[in-house]
Amino acid sequence: MADLPTNPTVRAFVTAINTGDRDAFDSLLAPGAAMSDDGTDRNLDSWVDQEIFSAEGRMDVESESDDGRALIARFTNSSWGTMRTRWHFTINDGTITRFDTGQA
Repeated sequence: MADLPTNPTVRAFVTAINTGDRDAFDSLLAPGAAMSDDGTDRNLDSWVDQEIFSAEGRMDVESESDDGRALIARFTNSSWGTMRTRWHFTINDGTITRFDTGQA
């Protein structure tokens, strides 16, 4: 949906992914930011390279909750195809300190 996500930091995160803008993406992450995929902590830089930017990742947001900090989205990349995913963001002072994703 064009009006989602409503949280400006999360919206910028999705936009950076969908436009392939790694610099914009990195600027949204707090120093020491962390992430998990399907409940397992991952190396953020390696995961982002492999799952998003080297694999032409794209997010189509279906719905949000928690003031725009939790999303259900169709995530597509050239490695895995399209899957329904959940995303949750921890945000401090406009930067993402952690995000958690996995199949929805």
